[in-house]
Amino acid sequence: MIKSMTGYGKNIIQLPSKKITVELKSLNSKNLDLNARIPSSYREKEIELRNLIANSLERGKVDFSLYVEITGEASNTQVNANVVREYIEQLRSVNPTKFTDKDDIELLKMAVRMPDALKAERDEIDEDEYREIKNALEEALKEINIFRSHEGAVLEKDFVSRIENILVLLKKVEEIDPERLEAVRERLEKAVADLKENVDENRFEQELIYYLEKFDITEEKVRLANHLDYFLKTLASDDSNGKKLGFISQEIGREINTIGSKANYAPMQQVVVQMKDELEKIKEQMLNVL
Repeated sequence: MIKSMTGYGKNIIQLPSKKITVELKSLNSKNLDLNARIPSSYREKEIELRNLIANSLERGKVDFSLYVEITGEASNTQVNANVVREYIEQLRSVNPTKFTDKDDIELLKMAVRMPDALKAERDEIDEDEYREIKNALEEALKEINIFRSHEGAVLEKDFVSRIENILVLLKKVEEIDPERLEAVRERLEKAVADLKENVDENRFEQELIYYLEKFDITEEKVRLANHLDYFLKTLASDDSNGKKLGFISQEIGREINTIGSKANYAPMQQVVVQMKDELEKIKEQMLNVL
C-alpha cells in the first residue's frame, strides 16, 4: 500500500485561557524538508516536536504551524511605562512650543507604537499545556497520514491501470513482431534484387539471419513483462515506496526504449510511443509517492 506525500492535518485544543491550533501541510520532496512556525515561548521544545513529525511523515516538504490565541484575561504582554514616558518626553522636546498638555493623548498613541514600548514576560512552559500540544500534534499527524493514505489509494489505482495498459500494448508488440521480421526480410531481399547481381544464396541467408538477430526483441519483451509484473507486486507489498517503484520504472523505460530502437517498423514504433506515454504519466505521479 503506497502513500502520497500530499496531505493536510489540523487539530485545535481549547485551554482555560488559550486556544492552540496545530496545523500540518505536506507536498512532495526528495527528502524531509520541514518548516516550523511556532511561538518563541515554545522554541525549547522545537527539536522534540520536529522529531515527532519526522518519525511519522518520513519524507516530503512539510509546513508545521503552531498558533496560540489568548482567550482569557491573562496576558504576558505589558506596557513598558518608563520607555513610553521617555518617548513622550522626546517627542515633546522636538518642538516644545507646538505640543501642549492637550496633545498628551496623541503623543501617547505615537509612543506606544515605538520599539520596546511593550514588553512580553517569558513564561515557563507549563508541562500540562505542553502535553496537550503533543497530543494535538499526534492527532494532526494521524489526520495527515489518513489523508496521505487516501491520496495513495488514488495513485495506486492509476498506476495499476497504466501498467495494465502497457501490458496490453506489449501484447500488440508480440502480435506485430512476426510481420515486422517478415517485412524486414522482404526489404533486404528487394534491396539485393535491385542490385541486379548474382548473390551466393547461402551467404545471403547467413547475413540475413545475422541481421534479423540484431533486431530480435525476444529478450526485451520477456524482461519488460517481468518488470511490469514486479512493479505490480511491489505496489501491493508492505514495503512499497516511491524510490523503489521509481527504480523499477527506470528498468521498464529502458526495455521500452530498446524495443523502440530495434523495431525498424512503423506500426511497432507507434505502439512503443503509446507505451512511453503511459510510462511518462506513471513517472510524473511517482514524484508524489512516499
